[in-house]
Amino acid sequence: MQALQIQALSPDLSGCALVELPAPDPATDQVLVRVRAASLNFPDLLMTRGEYQLKPPLPFVPGMDFAGVVVESAGGFAAGDEVVGATRLGAFAETVAVDAAALHPKPAALDFAVAASYGAAYLTAYVALVELGGLEAGQ
Repeated sequence: MQALQIQALSPDLSGCALVELPAPDPATDQVLVRVRAASLNFPDLLMTRGEYQLKPPLPFVPGMDFAGVVVESAGGFAAGDEVVGATRLGAFAETVAVDAAALHPKPAALDFAVAASYGAAYLTAYVALVELGGLEAGQ
């Protein structure tokens, strides 16, 4: 599978490379998901520089929030189920193994890209605009 791998920490993303990796082997409590979309979040960028509190050993595949399709039945999900999920690492790949508890059915009204953005990206924007900025309806 293809994945975006961080091979060296750098301030300009020069340590990122698109690489071929073996598909992850899910643990018994995990579900294998073919990623259709993943959102880029500020923590993902900070990790490429080594500036986030989570400092995984190199090399690593970043990516927190994603939407995709279950590959194999597991954790209460059936193959073909459309899901959204979150993980600390690994979503910037063609497949990701994620804890079943971190998955939810993808709302049918949302496409994969929009569904992937509803985790950290949406909540960060909402808190910034509404909670901190005082944005109100009609503005």
